[in-house]
Amino acid sequence: MRLGSGTFAACCVVIQVLGVALFLRGFFPAPIRSSSRTEHQAEPPAPEPSAGDRSNWTKLPPPLFRKVVIMLIDGLRDDFVFGSKGVKFMPYTTYLVEKGASHSFVAEAKLPTVTMPRIKALMTGSLPGFIDVVRNLNSPALVEDNVITQAKAAGKRIIFYGDETWVKLFPKHFVEYDGTTSFFVSDYTEVDDNVTRHLDKVLKRGDWDVLILHYLGLDHIGHVSGPNSPLIGHKLREMDSVLMKIHTSLLSEERETLVPNLLVLCGDHGMSEAGGHGASSMEELNTALILISSAFERKPGDIRRPKHVQQTDLAATLAIGLGLPIPGNSVGSLLFPTVEGRPVREQLRFLHLNAVQLSKLLQENVPSYTKEPGFEQFKMSERLHGNWIRLYLEENNSEVLFNLGAKVRRQYLEALRTLSLSLSRQVAQYDIYSMLVGTVMVLEVLVLLLLSIPQALSNKAELEVPLWSPVFSLLFYLVFLVLSALHVIVCTSAESSCYFCGLSWLTAGGVMALISALLCAVVSALAKVFADGKHLRKNPAHPKARWSELDVLILLGTLGHVLSLGASSFVEEEHQTWYFLVNTLCLALCHELYKNCFLRDDGEPQPCSHVEQGLVSSEPALWDRNIHCNVSEPHRVSKSPTSLDTLRGYEKWMVLASPWVILTCCRLLRSLNQTGVQWAHRPDLGHWLTSSDHKAELSVLAALSLLVIFVLVQRRCSLTSKVAMALGLLGVYCYRAAIGNVLFPWQRDSKDISKGVIEARFVHVFVLGILFTGTKDLLKSQVIAADFTIKTVGLWEIYSGLVLLAALLFRPHNLPVLVLSLLIQTLMTKFIWKPLRHDAAEITIMHYWFCQAFFYFQGNSNNIATVDVSAGFVGLDTYMEVPAAFLTAFATFAGPVLWASHLVSFLSSETRSGSALSHACFCYALTCSFPVSAYIILVTSLRHHLFIWSVFSPKLLYEGMHVLITAAICVFFTAMDQTNTKS
Repeated sequence: MRLGSGTFAACCVVIQVLGVALFLRGFFPAPIRSSSRTEHQAEPPAPEPSAGDRSNWTKLPPPLFRKVVIMLIDGLRDDFVFGSKGVKFMPYTTYLVEKGASHSFVAEAKLPTVTMPRIKALMTGSLPGFIDVVRNLNSPALVEDNVITQAKAAGKRIIFYGDETWVKLFPKHFVEYDGTTSFFVSDYTEVDDNVTRHLDKVLKRGDWDVLILHYLGLDHIGHVSGPNSPLIGHKLREMDSVLMKIHTSLLSEERETLVPNLLVLCGDHGMSEAGGHGASSMEELNTALILISSAFERKPGDIRRPKHVQQTDLAATLAIGLGLPIPGNSVGSLLFPTVEGRPVREQLRFLHLNAVQLSKLLQENVPSYTKEPGFEQFKMSERLHGNWIRLYLEENNSEVLFNLGAKVRRQYLEALRTLSLSLSRQVAQYDIYSMLVGTVMVLEVLVLLLLSIPQALSNKAELEVPLWSPVFSLLFYLVFLVLSALHVIVCTSAESSCYFCGLSWLTAGGVMALISALLCAVVSALAKVFADGKHLRKNPAHPKARWSELDVLILLGTLGHVLSLGASSFVEEEHQTWYFLVNTLCLALCHELYKNCFLRDDGEPQPCSHVEQGLVSSEPALWDRNIHCNVSEPHRVSKSPTSLDTLRGYEKWMVLASPWVILTCCRLLRSLNQTGVQWAHRPDLGHWLTSSDHKAELSVLAALSLLVIFVLVQRRCSLTSKVAMALGLLGVYCYRAAIGNVLFPWQRDSKDISKGVIEARFVHVFVLGILFTGTKDLLKSQVIAADFTIKTVGLWEIYSGLVLLAALLFRPHNLPVLVLSLLIQTLMTKFIWKPLRHDAAEITIMHYWFCQAFFYFQGNSNNIATVDVSAGFVGLDTYMEVPAAFLTAFATFAGPVLWASHLVSFLSSETRSGSALSHACFCYALTCSFPVSAYIILVTSLRHHLFIWSVFSPKLLYEGMHVLITAAICVFFTAMDQTNTKS
């Protein structure tokens, strides 16, 4: 069966997407779970330990508080409360922290620092899996043991207002609720007003026990404007007034009931300096946690500095405070300051219940639990506790009893700390079988692509896939039977849950058949390579091809990047690798240009009097260098010296200056956005431009950028698309002015700020119009076999529509990234690729390198926190999942998408050869497969590494997205290649 190399590559990448998805499902595992309370069945509490005399404390202690109010402010990092912002904008909260009846903590969240996993951690006390960052978009109901479910089972009446994630996690748990969407980040006023409007009424009522409020406005301001925005201060002041209203109401109620209430102020995660969250910086991990109650006595002059605790400690503390069992999966410890005012016997009872729960969880998840230091400390504490009970029942007051009680308390607290630490290290169990199956699929695809290079990059751009040969069939059935037998053995003997084993037999059998077919194809390709090698040794008809310096650089650069992924520092600062490679590529191109211009074939100097005809000719100029190459080694292209025709005026200087101009552009882009981890905090041009003091400068820069974008893009568009592009870019500026990012010349300030929905939709209309015009031209060129130029114009218009969409979604200070991207593409096209006659493979890999560099030039990194969620809601007045996800993904990966679409447009316009697009598709797929395959092997071997969740796992998610985008790009390549063939 013969396939074009482009079609073959597209199929391979689609299969690789399946393999990566299966690997990700196994790699991001299910956290540790307690099997003793799967259906939230009521268990009798552990009795108080005794030594001889039997204790009568066998039931759960009564609640410490009559009512509990949880006020969760999304994105409330610790310095917003305990730092200068708290002193300035939250005076009442600051008073409670410094002088009031409260206990303050800095609660450390664990990865991933996004909302849904953090709510689970707060209510269950467990450590959610990293895959919850994906589930955050559509939260499933929580079946894990948690405080909310325990409270409902105990007859507590719970009311909730705020982020609808709670309603999805705890359906049918609230007697009253009003959910608001958490993803519409452009709204930071109504989303909080819809919570506060219920307070006056509900605080006067006595028909509830737990009130939960989740405010989203602060987090939304961070996403849109960053933590240094003036809006942050206004929002903190608003939250302070809400806290004062709730606290005042609870205090007035306590005067009548004489029973203390508890007010909890907390955040789910912090906020990075860029305004996002999801990564592991201190600003994202550290959140404020304040427990306020009249039960917390405070003497005058008692200064309490916020203590560092784990966010998971809140679940155990709330359970004790409400008189509920501690959630079975909790790895947190009781916040002891909340009970230190209680009698010693009650203190030890609370600590014992927490220690028993943690020790049970340890026994169920750690086979050698008896050797764990925490378990030994717990047993010692329990024995001492029993001795204390015996003394207590014998004599109530003695110094020995007091000293022993203090010792038992210290022993329990140390045991809790050690047990919690041991359980936190046992974060999860990997699904090794699913990971292995996904890895095999990915590696088979990579090996198959490597072995297919000779045929795929030949002049015909076709290869033979022996799917129906008898030998292939026999080997296929043997491998399929062996794999099926192994699957049955693994799935029937597996002790832990396995995703791949949970699939239907038909689905699992299909995957096994696919793996078997890939293995047989690899064997057939390997046999063909050996056979061709023997034939060439016997009949050396062709001279050996010679590698050019650029080929060596491309190969070494690609391999060097793959090897660099083995170090956590290189993963954190991967942008530096791509910046180095792109700069080195520019210097190599400069060397090649100067060598071809000033040296003859024998190395002697010659007058610079040649240039390629493509500079002045309208004919396609891309040269297929495989015409004279050995078919068995097409990747080693025999390159004859480039014949440069007469240079004309500015063209001569532009050819010579282009690499240096590109280097200058890259250097400017590096200064625009600091990214990575080590130096992300350093000031850059982006921070300077986005400050409120430089709005005029930003406005001028944005206007100039949009003007240059129009000049660079419109040159190959039809008249209709030119008009649409001009109006669309004008609409982009109007949108940014409407939301207050930039100013019109007649504006002195930005008081009239709106959401800009009408202006953004105005631009969306023109984006769709340009894309429709380009698609119409493509269909016209295929159906009626029109002139070749109609197809090239159609592809360019599609590219122009994507540029307009990127201009709309990019923040104003990032518009120069788009401008310089277009400028570099123009320079490379006219003054480098045409004069030097690079082949499709080289041009493809250069595009790939630049697309990776521009991903980081945008300000992206391998941290989830740099994803600009606000881009997903440009033009939306409510949350719609599919459009929001698409716009966010496009804004994040705009660099790779634009460079890939430019590659298709360039190759289609510069050559009529049917093999160019096929070669490009194959090279793009192969270049992408290298790092993905290597990284999967790497993270498998480093799955117990200290930085596996903070560094390697986010990068793995980005690699998964890159594979998915590559698959879409290859499918588009294949479609265009088929259009070329039919034309």
